[in-house]
Amino acid sequence: MKRAVLALAALLFATAAFAQTARVAQLDWMTGTWVNTTPEGTTTETWLGPGNGLMVSANLATWKSGRKFFEFLRIADTADGFSYYAMPGGKPQTEFKMKMLGDRKVVFENPQHDFPQRVMYWRDGEALVARIEGTKGGKELGEEWRFERK
Repeated sequence: MKRAVLALAALLFATAAFAQTARVAQLDWMTGTWVNTTPEGTTTETWLGPGNGLMVSANLATWKSGRKFFEFLRIADTADGFSYYAMPGGKPQTEFKMKMLGDRKVVFENPQHDFPQRVMYWRDGEALVARIEGTKGGKELGEEWRFERK
C-alpha cells in the first residue's frame, strides 16, 4: 500500500511539472533575440525560456540622440495564468496580469498602472510585435515595436 501511495504521489508530481512546463511553453514563439531598427535608433529584446515556469528578457534601446534605456522583463506562471513583470531602468517591478492568450498572441493588463496599462506581444509572420497602450493625462496613447529575429 505504501508503494502504491508513493507511486501515485510521484505520478501526480510529474503530471504537475509537465502541466507547468506545457503552460509556459505556450509562449515559446517569443523566444530569441529580436531587433527593431528605426531612423531614431535601435531596440534589442532577448527572451530566454520557457523553463521552470518562467521566461526572462533584457531590453536595450539606444537612440541616435545618445539616449540609452534598459529594461528587465519576466513572464511567470502564476495561479491565475501568466503575469508580466517590467522593471524599466532597474526600477521596482510592476505586474501586468494576463488578460488574453491566443495563438501566438498574449495581452497583459494593469489598469491601476500610470502608463502603460496594457502590454501586448504577437507574431506577425516572422516578426515579433510588441505594443504598449493606455491612458496618460486623459489621452489614449500607444507605442509599437516590430522586431525582426537577429
